[in-house]
Amino acid sequence: MIEQKKRFRHESLQDKKSIQGMLDAVAKGIAKGELSFSDDEGKMLMQPKDLLNLKLTASENDEHKRIDIRISWYADDEPVKRGKLTVK
Repeated sequence: MIEQKKRFRHESLQDKKSIQGMLDAVAKGIAKGELSFSDDEGKMLMQPKDLLNLKLTASENDEHKRIDIRISWYADDEPVKRGKLTVK
């Protein structure tokens, strides 16, 4: 059986105030336990659980600056179990 992925993607040019408003809306949605995304091409409703994984990266070169924020969780609150990490 093939697992079907639902995906929402939006890319646009925004000013700082608009982006701050969207980040505030995401924060409120996480607190509420319900995130709703929509644009002219689609929509998606997500329900984040108590434990969320956060990955934040920042990079820059002479001209290009970038911040990536990734928030993920598992629907059943059961993270994938991985073996013990050893670094030598």
